[in-house]
Amino acid sequence: MQNEILGIDIGGTGTKGAIIDMMTGKLLTERLKFATPSPATPEAVAETVQKLVEGLNYKGKLIGCGFPAIVVDGVAKSAANIDKSWIGVNIEKLLAKKTGCKVKAVNDADAAGMAEVSFGKAKGRMGTVILITIGTGLGSAMFTDGHLVRNSELGHFHLKGQETVAEKFASNSVRKAEDLDWKTWAKRFNQYIARVERMFAPSLIILGGGTSKRFNLYKEFLKSEAKIVPAQFKNEAGVIGAAMYAAKY
Repeated sequence: MQNEILGIDIGGTGTKGAIIDMMTGKLLTERLKFATPSPATPEAVAETVQKLVEGLNYKGKLIGCGFPAIVVDGVAKSAANIDKSWIGVNIEKLLAKKTGCKVKAVNDADAAGMAEVSFGKAKGRMGTVILITIGTGLGSAMFTDGHLVRNSELGHFHLKGQETVAEKFASNSVRKAEDLDWKTWAKRFNQYIARVERMFAPSLIILGGGTSKRFNLYKEFLKSEAKIVPAQFKNEAGVIGAAMYAAKY
């Protein structure tokens, strides 16, 4: 296994990258960030990725890339917070052609989960573990005995009695838009957690995304059969997990 791999996290507003030590999960460089171009077309994003490779002076041959979409065999099957022209594009082939490196692409929430399973709160954990990223939407990553179940997308099912999908009801962006206090928001989120538990019976739920930093403000209002903990990795999760995905898969 390559000892040092460049991990890249492509987001709706920012594209970040760092070279990761595969033995420790530590960042060997600064986490370099560029604005995601607007519109975030395939060619424009590929140019930004190339800037990251050059900016970090990366000489390796393998890149891991977290991408805001359902990713199947390297191909984008959806386009969340990125230009719709990505749908049907082979992310891995496009970025490999641009950078000269082999590229392994994975859903961005799955990448964050890989960081927690490799070095964080889920390391060595057996059974079913689910990471939920709470931000603009609700992202998810699911693992069974440490193995990734790709593209779970658990923010997109409908809750009972709700006309919209779960992330339109219980995400952090909804909390802000409707000016909900933490207790009121947590009641909504508990409905979501209950549905996830009925479907998958996880033993551990990890909460990531921006709200994980404020876990102490709402943890007392959460109700769950599973243990709920905040993610260990915050802004670095995407780049660490992307690199780990590339190394493992």
